[in-house]
Amino acid sequence: MEKYLEIIQNSYTSYFWYLVKEPFNFHAHNYIYWLLAVSLFFFGLEWVKPWRTDQPKFRKDFWLDFFYMFFNFFLFSLVVFSAASNVFSTLFSDFLGLFGITNMVAVSIGSLPYWGQILILFLVGDFLSWNVHRLLHRIPFLWEFHKLHHSVEEMGFAAHLRYHWMENVVYSSLKYIPLAMIGFSIQDLFVLHIFNLVVGHYNHSNITVSGRITGAILGALIGFAIITSYEMTVLMNVLIIGGTTTLTSLVVGPFMKIIFNSPEMHIWHHAHDLPKERMTGVNFGITLAVWDYIFKTDYIPSSGQNIKLGFENLEQYPKTFWEQLTYGFGKK
Repeated sequence: MEKYLEIIQNSYTSYFWYLVKEPFNFHAHNYIYWLLAVSLFFFGLEWVKPWRTDQPKFRKDFWLDFFYMFFNFFLFSLVVFSAASNVFSTLFSDFLGLFGITNMVAVSIGSLPYWGQILILFLVGDFLSWNVHRLLHRIPFLWEFHKLHHSVEEMGFAAHLRYHWMENVVYSSLKYIPLAMIGFSIQDLFVLHIFNLVVGHYNHSNITVSGRITGAILGALIGFAIITSYEMTVLMNVLIIGGTTTLTSLVVGPFMKIIFNSPEMHIWHHAHDLPKERMTGVNFGITLAVWDYIFKTDYIPSSGQNIKLGFENLEQYPKTFWEQLTYGFGKK
């Protein structure tokens, strides 16, 4: 017991000082500034060229969603999640130790180049997320928590991170073991974090962008992953990023909205009205859309530009943060 109390104390202390000091640490892996920069980028696009032109620039519940971005990414970890996840990891390792299992790694990929590790983690992690997302819709108990994300009535980039804190627990719990078995945790690769942040903001944004442009952005990210795997000259770095950006834009661009999720696809995931045979949800893809096409959960009957969002009896759902915080545990 003393060991676990020490883990809790150290978790709170280290994460508290991280939140205090990180805003003053200007470095490439500062997630706070990445979150702000990506958010401001998509917020600017929504103002300059909105897809739904009749939607207010500060849409309904904008500031609530903005607060959720920082609560779910930072404050919740300080309050409970960082300590709880560290204790759970230790408890799980100790439990396996009772059976003589000291190493969970079933498939080691540590010898692969950095970009290869990113690719494997991305594919495995995204497929796991797609499955967990389906469970959030199909299991009534979990749906009560997931309702918070679907309470958005006007879509915008900040809706990406409006979700119940229990989703942190569910996603992390169900993804921890498979990812641990291939040799790393979900916190390992910073580039992938940023990629998922960008795609998540994009899917929820009030914008529409051609596949050529999103293909170019994907190519730039691929190039960045490659150059971080090897030490090369500045000229080679520029040529690689330029080459992957151009190639992906031209070759993959026309298929981007089939391979990856998009605002035009994800808006239907939030649709208020769906066919009876689709009432448990559609378009569950987090980043990739291919899982939905493979498993026949895709649904894009039209552009969906101005469809009604939400769910049945949305007007009865709690409107304030504190009410939403405890929603899902019995009666509100």
